[in-house]
Amino acid sequence: MVSTERRSTDVLTARRLRSRGAVVGVDGGGSKTHAVIVDADGRILGEGTSGPSNPLRVGIARAAAAVREAIDKACEAAQVRREDILAAEVGLAGARRTELRERVREALGSLGIAELEVVGDADIALYGATDGEAGVVVIAGTGSICCGVNARGKRNCAGGWGPVAGDEGGGAWIARRALRAIAHASDGRGPKTSLMVAACAYFHVTTPEDLSTAIYAPTMTNERLAGFGKQVIEAAKAKDPVAREIMAEAGSELGLAVAAVIRTLNLEPERFQVAYVGGVFAAGGELILGPMCERIQQIAPLAFSIYQVSLMEILDLSCREIVTAISISRKVPDN
Repeated sequence: MVSTERRSTDVLTARRLRSRGAVVGVDGGGSKTHAVIVDADGRILGEGTSGPSNPLRVGIARAAAAVREAIDKACEAAQVRREDILAAEVGLAGARRTELRERVREALGSLGIAELEVVGDADIALYGATDGEAGVVVIAGTGSICCGVNARGKRNCAGGWGPVAGDEGGGAWIARRALRAIAHASDGRGPKTSLMVAACAYFHVTTPEDLSTAIYAPTMTNERLAGFGKQVIEAAKAKDPVAREIMAEAGSELGLAVAAVIRTLNLEPERFQVAYVGGVFAAGGELILGPMCERIQQIAPLAFSIYQVSLMEILDLSCREIVTAISISRKVPDN
C-alpha cells in the first residue's frame, strides 16, 4: 500500500519534471498584473495576480515588484519554483520605449529567469488576437492603445499616450469626460445628468461642488478615476443622454485609432481580423463597439471577425510564442 505522503511526493515530483520546460506570460496594466505559467505542451499550470505595473504610472521599482509578486503567486499555484521557469515574456502598459523596457528588464533580473523579455501590453495582445497573422487589436482598459501588423510583418500603433496626452476611450478618459460634463451641468453650462449623483456616491462627497476636493486630492490615482468610468457606462445603459454621448465619443475615438493603424499598414483593401480587449469593452458592449465598428467599416469594409479576445487567450498564446521561439533556438527539455 502506497502512503498518502508517498503519493503526494510522487505528484509533486511529476509536476516539477513536467514544469522543467515551463514558461510564464505576464500582462501588466494600470489596474492589475496577471501572470500565467504553462508547460512545454501549452498546459496551464498556475496563475497569479497583483497590483498595477504600468511603469509610467507607478515607476520602475513598483512595476517590477508587481510583476514579481504575480509570478511568485503563479509559481505557488503551479507548485513550481522560479528556477524551473525557462523563459518569461512580460507585456506592460506604458512600456513602448525601448529604454524603459530595458530598465524594467534589469529590475527583474533578480527573478533568476535566464530568458526574460519585456514588451508593451499591445504586443502580446496583438499576437494573442491574430496568432501572428495580419490584423489589428485595440485595447481599452484604464488607458487605451491600438496596434496592428500586416502580411509583410510591418507593425504600427496609435494611441497609448497616457492620461495627459491621450488614452481616448479608456476608463480614465471616460471618467474625466464625465467629470467635465458634471462640472458644466453644475454651473449651468451643460445639461443636467444622473452622473452628478453617481459621482457624489463614488467619490464619497455630498454635493457636486465638493467633487473638486475629492478628485484633486493628493491620494487620487488614475486607477481610482478609471473606476468611475464603470459608473458612466452604467448610466449610459440606463439611457442617460450625457453618458450615452460620452460612450459614443469614446467608441468613435477608438475607431479613429484603429483607422490610423489601418491606413499606415495599407490594410484598407484587404481582409483582416480585428479584435478588442479590456474592461471598457467588457462593461460597455455595444455602447462602445457600435461607434467604433462604424469607423472601421468606413475605411476597411473587408475587416472581419470583430471579436473580444480574453486575457487568458492573450497570455496562453504569448506563452506558446515563447515556447516556439525557444524550441527554435535550443532544445526544450523533454523530461
